[in-house]
Amino acid sequence: MADIPRKPLGLPTKAASDEMLVRTGRKPVRGGMQNAKRKPVAPAAVNAAPPIARAPTQQKPRGTPSRAPVVPRTSPPRTTAVSAVSKAPQSGERISKLMAARGLCSRREADTYIERGWVFVDGERVTELGTRADPSVNIKLDKAAKAVQLGQMTILLHKPVGYVSGQPEPGFKPAVTLVLPENQYRLPDTPVFHPTHLKGLAPAGRLDIDSTGLLVLTQDGRVARQLIGEDSTVDKEYLVRVEGRLDAKGLALLNHGLSLDDRQLKPAKVEWLNEDQLRFVLNEGRKRQIRRMCELVGLRVVGLKRVRIGKIKLGDLPLGQWRFLRDDEVF
Repeated sequence: MADIPRKPLGLPTKAASDEMLVRTGRKPVRGGMQNAKRKPVAPAAVNAAPPIARAPTQQKPRGTPSRAPVVPRTSPPRTTAVSAVSKAPQSGERISKLMAARGLCSRREADTYIERGWVFVDGERVTELGTRADPSVNIKLDKAAKAVQLGQMTILLHKPVGYVSGQPEPGFKPAVTLVLPENQYRLPDTPVFHPTHLKGLAPAGRLDIDSTGLLVLTQDGRVARQLIGEDSTVDKEYLVRVEGRLDAKGLALLNHGLSLDDRQLKPAKVEWLNEDQLRFVLNEGRKRQIRRMCELVGLRVVGLKRVRIGKIKLGDLPLGQWRFLRDDEVF
């Protein structure tokens, strides 16, 4: 085979390039990579500052035009409502004391009702404990407070000897332990006992461990204040069996003139029922008052029974049993 001469490979010469451009009608490009000026690249800084953190872009509210400026939202200043009662000078009487004095509830219950917002003074809701007001203000309870009061029960118990009326003593039981379903004295239309009737149940008055008779236990602060409050006028009647001699002067002292613990007793009504039994009617209740009164005039008490508190009589309630105070009964 004959050798075919090969053309050397290489870039076209400048003349050939110009000739090619003329044929194609393209203008020559001035300059080139060889003549191009390269921009110098700055070396990386050794201690370059960290990038500046930018706040996130706030989202535009819906309906805002694209070119409209975004106005930041600001919350209106909060205003605290102040009761007209709290604006007044803190003078006068505590509202809780006024409520108790008017028989609306006890002072403890009043504090609870105030905290729950159930008390209105001259139409303004009061929620701050210790708030004072003029004694002539109008005080009303919310329906919720009245509903609570309707559910509070008062119990009449015929306490036997050997039970304490209040706090338990060593070896003895409190009278409230007798309030059981099996000890309830049922009357027509009487409520059925429920364990909630024991919640907050407390004696409204004393009856010492050696005495028997009518004892009132209640959940209602109004009843407790009525019976044992400082301004209580409810009287109690007792049948007292005694030993010893009592002359006319001693009987007069029992009615009025004796003092206990350096404090004079209020006037009482004391009279003979028979040769060994006295009838006492008192409107105060000092600790073991009747027994101590009798000792001062030379008598010894051998039996004591309370038969009436205000308008409520012990009646035929059996010993050791209890019943609810009826809606139509008041002290």
